[in-house]
Amino acid sequence: MLFTSPTKGQMSFPAMMDDIVYFIEEAPEDNFRVIIGSDSQVRNETCFASAVVIHRVGKGARYYITKKKQRKITSLRQRIFYETALSLELASKVVTSLAEKGYEDLNVEIHLDVGSKGKTKEFIKEIIGMVVGSGFDAHIKPDSSGASTVADKYTK
Repeated sequence: MLFTSPTKGQMSFPAMMDDIVYFIEEAPEDNFRVIIGSDSQVRNETCFASAVVIHRVGKGARYYITKKKQRKITSLRQRIFYETALSLELASKVVTSLAEKGYEDLNVEIHLDVGSKGKTKEFIKEIIGMVVGSGFDAHIKPDSSGASTVADKYTK
């Protein structure tokens, strides 16, 4: 799985995790949030983008994107559940890697591309249940910038 950082270019998952740890170690006294979010766009095929964001609260952030293309998925429900599954899979890898590096106390949030307005409102309870049941904090629109802003930018 390759990730792209706007400042560092392409990198492997281990290189991304090393960069995240370096970012934390630059200011260990600061507060950090780890955010995972996915979004998708359908054209001739479906493009999924997943973002890993390390946010130094009040002082900026770094993010990394990974993309994958699938056959055309026209069912909104299926796409939303797949986006969530991608985020959960990535979050599990990030949590494991952070724990191995001594950062098991960092909270990881999953940002979901669903909200109380629009077509996705009927999926909110199920999607939040899926995320919370997996042990992560779930955030929906308008508080889900990891999915609705960062990942969204890379599905176009």
